[in-house]
Amino acid sequence: MKKALSIALAAALAGGGMMAQAYEKGDFILRVGATTVDPDSDSSNINLPGVPPLHTHVDDDTQLGIIPVYMITESVGLELLAATPFEHDITLRGQGVNLNAGSTKHLPPTLSLQWYPRAGENGWQPYIGMGVNYTIFFDEKTDQQLNDTLAAIIGSDPKSTDLNLDNSFGLSAQAGMDIPLGKHWAINAAVWYIDISSNGKVSTDVANVNFKTDIDPFVYNLGIAYRF
Repeated sequence: MKKALSIALAAALAGGGMMAQAYEKGDFILRVGATTVDPDSDSSNINLPGVPPLHTHVDDDTQLGIIPVYMITESVGLELLAATPFEHDITLRGQGVNLNAGSTKHLPPTLSLQWYPRAGENGWQPYIGMGVNYTIFFDEKTDQQLNDTLAAIIGSDPKSTDLNLDNSFGLSAQAGMDIPLGKHWAINAAVWYIDISSNGKVSTDVANVNFKTDIDPFVYNLGIAYRF
């Protein structure tokens, strides 16, 4: 797979300048690909009786990215990063502790204003952008391991444990490139850094644990693009 992708990229770079016209004002571009959210997560201390301070860790996930772009001018585009829902497992980690805490799903729509430095030039089209993100968390669930641990420590009913994460609003930055395969088709590769922070709460029938978690993921997309 890596060898085939390398050959395709090399061929596209070699021939793209002859095959593809420059982006123009009013063009609509649809990028579709494998989009990976890779969190660089941390949190405030989560303190449980008799346990060293814990912090959250959020794993990565890959989903179908659907990324439309409208060219406002030949050098400025407006892009929306959308995808099928991501799902992440959450663990609590500390000194000698690695506890399965739960999971959450989220949608991270991100609107970016982009600059294309090769405006008016045929061939490959790099771009950079800045934008805003609104992350919607839903379907939060606690893991049975966390439920049983809290029951042992504070005497809560395992069935009462609940996880809630507040939605997040933050800034984003990105860089990417379309490598043409013809007049309409291209290979797209892009990366975003997104500021995602959430106030979380684990509630039980005995007590609640409040914490703030910084997810701050890098988001990667590799796929195809089609210009209408």
